[in-house]
Amino acid sequence: MAHTYEGGCRCGAVRYTLTGEPYKSGLCHCTECRKETGSPFLYYADWRRDQFTVTGDYATYEGRSFCPVCGGTLFHLSDDHVEIALGSLDEAPVAIVPQREGWIKRREPWLVAVVDAGQFREDTDV
Repeated sequence: MAHTYEGGCRCGAVRYTLTGEPYKSGLCHCTECRKETGSPFLYYADWRRDQFTVTGDYATYEGRSFCPVCGGTLFHLSDDHVEIALGSLDEAPVAIVPQREGWIKRREPWLVAVVDAGQFREDTDV
């Protein structure tokens, strides 16, 4: 039986379910992800679109979806996959280890590289 992850926004107006494991995970230190999260990086993972279901009304700005009620960051949808902001999961995703780090030229000097993760100076889609 496939593992199921559940998550949503802080107020509960938007809920989502993911079935199975992600095919990619990582940290992104780019300016957009910093602004989105209010932190030095975004911790994310990608699932195929058919592994994802969502309920509730969400808003989207420049491809980044969030709850219009509480403002909680949720996901980035594309035609074939969904990138989940892993902080929006109900349970801490301890088994999802970052496989890659993007935009490391912007990584804070007090943060160390994730062991065994690919390191990319800029774009993580290399």
